[in-house]
Amino acid sequence: MTDSKADFNPFGKLTYLVIDDFENFRLSMRQMLRSCGADKIELVAHANQAIQYCTYNHVDVVLCDFNLGEGKNGQHILEELRHKKLLKRSSLFLMVTAETSKEMVMGAREYQPDAYLTKPINRAVLEKRLGALISQRNILLPINREIDRENYPEAISLCLQALPRQPRYKTWLMKTLGDLYFQLGDLAHALKTYNDVLAQRELSWAKLGRCKVLLAKRSLDEAVEGLRDLLAKHPDYMEAYDLLAEGLERQGRPTQAQQVLEKAAERSPNALLRQKHLAELAGSNQDMDTASDAWRRTVELGTYSIHDNSEHYLSLGQTLADLSEGDLEEDGAEKAKEALAVLKRMEKRFDGEEGISLRSRIVQCRVYAGQGQDQQAGRILESIRPELQDTAALDAKTGLDYAKTLFRLGHESDAKQLLGEMSERFSDDPETLQKIESLLDEPVGFRQKIKARSLNRDGIRAFESGNLQEAAETFSKALEIVPDHAALNLNLVQVLMKEHDNNPSSTELLTRCQSCLDRLAGLPEQHRQHRRYIALQRKLKGLMQ
Repeated sequence: MTDSKADFNPFGKLTYLVIDDFENFRLSMRQMLRSCGADKIELVAHANQAIQYCTYNHVDVVLCDFNLGEGKNGQHILEELRHKKLLKRSSLFLMVTAETSKEMVMGAREYQPDAYLTKPINRAVLEKRLGALISQRNILLPINREIDRENYPEAISLCLQALPRQPRYKTWLMKTLGDLYFQLGDLAHALKTYNDVLAQRELSWAKLGRCKVLLAKRSLDEAVEGLRDLLAKHPDYMEAYDLLAEGLERQGRPTQAQQVLEKAAERSPNALLRQKHLAELAGSNQDMDTASDAWRRTVELGTYSIHDNSEHYLSLGQTLADLSEGDLEEDGAEKAKEALAVLKRMEKRFDGEEGISLRSRIVQCRVYAGQGQDQQAGRILESIRPELQDTAALDAKTGLDYAKTLFRLGHESDAKQLLGEMSERFSDDPETLQKIESLLDEPVGFRQKIKARSLNRDGIRAFESGNLQEAAETFSKALEIVPDHAALNLNLVQVLMKEHDNNPSSTELLTRCQSCLDRLAGLPEQHRQHRRYIALQRKLKGLMQ
């Protein structure tokens, strides 16, 4: 028989990493860990050293201070280690902090550390808290090992075997089971697991898991209702906000989805990916003020984050360009100035990334044009044109942005030609096709776009209530803003044809129909309105004979 300390003391078998910018605290933690029986302990002062160490060494227990001075904090480290899969499922991450602000706790909690330790820490607290976590880790190690190997069927089998033997860890086992069934796409077993838990006790994680399964099964109404109920009882359950927003988007309720993410961002403002989702959603809802605020926050949060990305800067620049366009007052000039500064920062930060300088200048061109500085805009356009001659080599984002800039500077035929080529190249990409359509239909600034959309809605209402003259006038007003808008032109044609039914002798109504259809002569076959355009063209031909 062996009689080593490690056999009796689970602390001795593990490797430890202590991350703190104060040397005294690092040394104190090492002393406490040693007195608990730990042996292999590495001490580092900063985030980059910690991430580098974890890249080349397996660590069982990380004790990380939240506040590490200038640069990355404990949340950034946990986020990066999880993102790069440098922590195994069996590894423990404990956030150590003297700070207890709600913003810090909510932000760190998004990445699910195994525990928090509040400074000052004594040996007794450390041994009790960490000892319990190590004991759980050792019992569940075979399951976590299979999950790390992505051998989910074996992990499920081990969970089912452990349930009768380890009643103390029933909650963890059921939660893990539900998640594993979901990962495998076995929605029936996942739902049964969550329902079994909820039949005994209403636990928020089980309710969230159930709603996740319902969303996957396309039971959208039930999922949305369940998530609303969950948030009413647990308003700090951040994952539920993200899932609810997804459910509302899938129901076709993007404005409500945006409101949900706004609430979530108020409660936990430091989650970069949620701020990004909010920014994208607000942008698609044409709420450019909210979009610019959320992009601004995304860029700010990216400073030390693994999720930092040039696209965030570019999106902020594009949104500010839209907001400043045509606004020559002080506010517009400020937004234009901020857009140019953001783009310059992007070029510097992501220097060497392919296409960055080009994409930056495409947006700068629009910013200057929007502020009436046509000469400056023209100079930039001439400088980028040679780089954009090979349109077949352009990726979708750059092509769309360039077309938008061409429209803004009055080069309509070039813009339409580029979008026509792109609609053929990206014919099997529905998302890009939709963006091409939107730009062909509404190649104007966002304020004009909103006005045209509002008039379109008013015109549809008038048509539905039988007020044909008002409908025709309203659609005509909208077409003054966006003359090539496919749906608007076809809406007006339908109204005029209906008027012609009431007044068959009027050739003027048919002439107006023809001029609307002539505007759409170059409509790409991939456009969603193309079939309707062909059908109305045939109908008009019949009426004219």
